[in-house]
Amino acid sequence: MIELTSPRFHLGQLVATPGAIRALDQAGITAWSLVSRHLSGDWGDCDKQDRQANEDALIYGDRVFSAYALPTGEKLWVVTEADRRSTCVLTPEEY
Repeated sequence: MIELTSPRFHLGQLVATPGAIRALDQAGITAWSLVSRHLSGDWGDCDKQDRQANEDALIYGDRVFSAYALPTGEKLWVVTEADRRSTCVLTPEEY
């Protein structure tokens, strides 16, 4: 179990697309393993500009975006909406 002691923002309702669920299952990991990283400010494979945009989003209330490579090589995104009502785990193709 992954414990999250200090989330940096509200998650809202958590949803995942069919492609993300399939990719997670194939990789043998849970959505929570990525979402907990996202909530703690580990933005994964984002570049410097996207990392800064996320830090700014925590101050100004914009969308928060993380990108993670799975052990299978597939990529998943975790996106929390600006209003913090929902967070979605999805493949880049499903965006």
